[in-house]
Amino acid sequence: MMRAPGLLIATAIMFLSSIGASMSQSMLIDDFQSNSDQRWRFFADTVMGGVSSGNVEFETKDGVSFARLTGDVRTANNGGFIQIRHEVESVHSKDIQGVRLVVRGNNQTYFVHLRTSWTVLPWQYYQAQYDVSSNWQEVRIPLSSFERSGKLLKKVPAATSIKSVAIVAFGRDHAADVEVREIGFY
Repeated sequence: MMRAPGLLIATAIMFLSSIGASMSQSMLIDDFQSNSDQRWRFFADTVMGGVSSGNVEFETKDGVSFARLTGDVRTANNGGFIQIRHEVESVHSKDIQGVRLVVRGNNQTYFVHLRTSWTVLPWQYYQAQYDVSSNWQEVRIPLSSFERSGKLLKKVPAATSIKSVAIVAFGRDHAADVEVREIGFY
């Protein structure tokens, strides 16, 4: 049975469009399956005189791989953060709407920090908060929900300008314990 050339072309266009749409709708940054310890860097406020401490471990339990950020966040000496940061390869799609996480933790509030080509000073970033529970949950944070750290930055970070993404325990004295199974853009 022969199909009309127009029908074949239309079917091919629909198929390719659906692949392109699904590719532009999500971009996995990390699922912590392998070599994550080489892609993520740990930072604490000690780089600026703070006294927070912590670390990151890359674990696999029950077949699930994840990064676990733990530590003691202390606001003494103008400190107040620990974080893990990943430099992001170029984001080519302007269609990216936000950051997608699969996380769990100790029933606390944590943050995602984005750095862009416009955040040139160490204290510049975009920040959005999310809450975790003891169960794995998907969290989607629209780019429009990120708050800039200063008025010199654009109000909303442009997807194509994102240079790094960080998981951050920030802003108050507390024991941090957050696990990240997946992180990406949607």
